[in-house]
Amino acid sequence: MSRHRIEASVVHVALGPGCWGLVEASGKQWRPVNMPEQLKYSKNKVQVLIEEVEEAFDVFMWGTPAKIISFHT
Repeated sequence: MSRHRIEASVVHVALGPGCWGLVEASGKQWRPVNMPEQLKYSKNKVQVLIEEVEEAFDVFMWGTPAKIISFHT
């Protein structure tokens, strides 16, 4: 899968069981499958290197699933 270096805002998405997400200034939504505890603060601005992942089953239906490779706050 492809990797992307992005700057985004952290959001908590209240759909179903809830999840954490990243939203770029362009509006692109990412749903990290391995969100580090240090990043779980709404409206936090972060720089992350992410890799798109495919999931066989997704209950969230929000954002593109991605794995965080590295991050900087």
